[in-house]
Amino acid sequence: MAGTTGGPGTCDQTEDRNGGSWIESLPRKSSTSVDLTHGNSTFSGEGESSALTDIPLVDEESEEVISSNRTLRSNGPSGGGGGGGGIGVSRMDRRTEPLLPLVDEPRGEDPRDSSAHPTSKHTHTLPRLPGDGDTSAGSSRGSSVNEDDGLSESARYGYKASYYSTDEDAGPLKHQAARGSTGLLQQQKVIGGGGGGGGGDRTSAAEVMWNGKDVRRAPLQREVPIALSKLLLYRLVVLGRLVVMILFLRYRVLNPNPAAYGLWLASVACEVWFGFSWILDQLPKWSPVTRKTYLDRLSLRFERAGEESTLPPVDVFVSTADAEKEPPLVTANVILSILAMDYPPERVSCYLSDDGAALLTFEAMAETACFARSWIPFCKTFDIEPRAPEVYFSMKFDYTVGKTRPDFVMARRQLKQEYEEFKVRVNALVQKSKKPPSGGFRMSDGSAWPGQYRSDHPGMIQVFLQPEGMTRDIQGNALPRLVYISREKRPRFDHNKKAGAMNALLRASALVSNGAFILNLDCDHYVNNSKAMREAICYLMDPVVGDRVSFVQFPQRFDGVDKNDRYANHNFVFFDVNMKGLDGQQGPMYVGTGCVFRRQAVYGLNPPRRTVRGSKGQGGGGGGGVLPRLCKGCYMCLCGWCWKGCKSGGSEDVRTALIPGHTISSEEALRFPSKWHAQRFGMCSDFVITTMDADGRVPYLTPLQLLNDVILVISCGYEDNTEWGRTVGWMYGSVTEDIVTGLSMHVKGWRSVYAMPSAAAFKGSAPINLTDRLGQVLRWATGSVEIFFSRHNPMWCYWGRHLQFVERVAYINTAVYPFTSVALIVYCLIPAICLFTDKFIVGEIDDTAVLWFLLLFLFIFLNAGLEIFWSQISLEDWWRNEQFWVIGGSSAHLVAVMQGLLKVFAGVDTSFTLTAKAAEDDDEFGELYAVRFTWLMIPPTVLMIVNLFACVVGFAREVNRSAGNKQWGQLLGKTFFSFWVLIHLYPFVKGLTGRAQRLPTTIVLWSLLVAVIIALLWVQI
Repeated sequence: MAGTTGGPGTCDQTEDRNGGSWIESLPRKSSTSVDLTHGNSTFSGEGESSALTDIPLVDEESEEVISSNRTLRSNGPSGGGGGGGGIGVSRMDRRTEPLLPLVDEPRGEDPRDSSAHPTSKHTHTLPRLPGDGDTSAGSSRGSSVNEDDGLSESARYGYKASYYSTDEDAGPLKHQAARGSTGLLQQQKVIGGGGGGGGGDRTSAAEVMWNGKDVRRAPLQREVPIALSKLLLYRLVVLGRLVVMILFLRYRVLNPNPAAYGLWLASVACEVWFGFSWILDQLPKWSPVTRKTYLDRLSLRFERAGEESTLPPVDVFVSTADAEKEPPLVTANVILSILAMDYPPERVSCYLSDDGAALLTFEAMAETACFARSWIPFCKTFDIEPRAPEVYFSMKFDYTVGKTRPDFVMARRQLKQEYEEFKVRVNALVQKSKKPPSGGFRMSDGSAWPGQYRSDHPGMIQVFLQPEGMTRDIQGNALPRLVYISREKRPRFDHNKKAGAMNALLRASALVSNGAFILNLDCDHYVNNSKAMREAICYLMDPVVGDRVSFVQFPQRFDGVDKNDRYANHNFVFFDVNMKGLDGQQGPMYVGTGCVFRRQAVYGLNPPRRTVRGSKGQGGGGGGGVLPRLCKGCYMCLCGWCWKGCKSGGSEDVRTALIPGHTISSEEALRFPSKWHAQRFGMCSDFVITTMDADGRVPYLTPLQLLNDVILVISCGYEDNTEWGRTVGWMYGSVTEDIVTGLSMHVKGWRSVYAMPSAAAFKGSAPINLTDRLGQVLRWATGSVEIFFSRHNPMWCYWGRHLQFVERVAYINTAVYPFTSVALIVYCLIPAICLFTDKFIVGEIDDTAVLWFLLLFLFIFLNAGLEIFWSQISLEDWWRNEQFWVIGGSSAHLVAVMQGLLKVFAGVDTSFTLTAKAAEDDDEFGELYAVRFTWLMIPPTVLMIVNLFACVVGFAREVNRSAGNKQWGQLLGKTFFSFWVLIHLYPFVKGLTGRAQRLPTTIVLWSLLVAVIIALLWVQI
């Protein structure tokens, strides 16, 4: 698909709409969509083939045709780390040295036989990577390496290494940037970028001092433990509850009720399981912490006055799969909030994965790219928060507070009008997509859309914006990169759902921008705090502990939730209690969105080796040595050797992640086993090269080479016979790929960090409708059951690795919590059975039984109260969480367990299809009252009806008894537990009745039928 523009709404029209705006008249460049050739082409292809329109590039000043095959820019920081490596910057290109070595196809001979690979005696001049040695001009030009040395090492793995040769004619000028000077690069009209002479730091000693300390070594974050006065009492209460629970269970076990032995046994079994489940949930909350970042130190370290920002490049992944269920206007707002982040635009790349291959999404992104030219400068000029236009313009507040520029009001008025026009154009695209033409969808140039069939189409990529391109904002500034990608889909291929899409993005982005860090957002989660990325960088680039942080997880916050949060959508107990507790251990779990990853950690590499003071060996600084690592498959390693006789450090270098600024030299790259990389990452040699870099550099490739590589890595069969989805990238095998992916990183020894800035970093939309909310919980619970029955179950997997014990307990709780639904259902039915049969779980309600029961309830409430105290959540939030624990446990969790058991033991893959339809109500919370039938509603309705009837039966029995035989005390005890069940199900009843304030007839009839069947079975038994 070549020669196409980005949709019906072109940016040339946008330029006319912007005429006479608040921005002073500036020379504006054409805003047509820009692709990998800096022109107007959309790339697509089948397998490894592709189509490309080759557009020559013209220097704007000399109007000289430079080349149509320019190499892709590198994203490395200006004057990168340790000597050499200056960056040449042109109007369309910014370069560093290429990554080495390249990996070619394997030879047919035995890879272990070096004699089978004749080598020549030619000497190649290798461009040196930053950090190769001194920074003199002579040493920066390159180093001569004999092919005998390099190829003999690589030949053992069946691959030969090849190199790019430097231009001999431009030799003296090639690396002048190493000393911060300017010069010509590759005989082109290019402005030379300041280099990294003197170890990559171009500032004087006085400029890097901050309060008497070296800014580069000053911590960017610190841990703020919860006050001991709060935690000490909390821990005492937890221990007290544990002791009382053990004594209570001991009393229950030693005092059975022979008259109702079945009820007693079932109740004790449920109570034991509840106790075990509470321990799994409570233990990770033993040492909660909070954190504080220093954004001013981050700026002093990476953004010095008068110099180009050296903040690490970041890639942002946004995934969508269905343009009908995930409105493109919502996705567009997310994209706009990302592009307008408070981060250098040339270091931000946003990738949208369209797994539905919808022309609607593609055209909406073209419109978004046009509107971004006005929206981004408006946000940055006037410091707008939040930077999602739909949210900002719909907020009811005094928008003039804190604004001092007199042109702000006029600018806001004009931008709001532009946004309304933008919405109309996107809505027009939505309406057009609802009526597919007979010949299939076509793009604005008349060519057929390649994604006519969402399950059978080639891979596609379109670069709408990029910093080096001709498209600028209306102030003439560079724009962040915006890339649309739709991976190849073919029938009979398992595409692994969202995890597969994320892995395709991971590979494609590595070839285009190769950002050192990756922000993952859902298509309905916008950037609410424009400094969120800087917050994450403070943790990931912290000089003290940052190199061992694999990801930074932010809490999920939501808009559009009713004020009572009927279905606990905010989930404050998990995000503000459990996750803080995990942060005091090995770190929080990855929960699917709002997470910033270290790219090297996503590749499945190990964290950098720890050093121990005083130990001998290769250590930095004060003689710190390297701790021994575990051999693959061996758990008895000691001091670098294990009892099996295998050396622990064998191939540790290639399995260890690189940290930004710590690049490998060309000589070190030669020692990397290329075959190991290919078997792990796939057969795209240019992509494999990027995995050996952590500074955002990419290989020198022509546009055609780049296109072919991108199409290759997003093809269906690329992951065959590789480690993708098993040890590399997002993990496969579960619908909750986020939990398994985070677990795989923690197992390797990485830690994670929980970031809670004062202003929520990201906000999204939550399913406030009961049906949609139950469907969401069902997906989560199904994923946990899949983990329980998979090779990732932490109960019996990963022992002897680097997963800490308390962290393991948290993951075990994640895998087993759906099974609590079985005990919950039984325990909620026991009060009704007791009322029906006039029996009780306790033989005699004496003072001892009452004492243990009251003590247990007292410690339960004390425990909850102190959690509320130190976590700063409200009592209402805690109570809503308890209510929905019963609602979800008696419905979605139970169904998830049934699905898992059927899948494992019967091979039946059963799933519930939930239809999501928009509510017809025009008010804000109209969807809250919409009632849509789902089978998940039947179990809680049965519990409610059974307990209500049981209370009526029990009360009628006592009324009809003779005066001397009445047992109102026992009736009160039995009805108390039924009342406990009913008050927990109250939000469910509210959602079930809707605005009509009556139960749907279908649900009532089915529930009565199930209740009658249960009653008949009980009578029969």
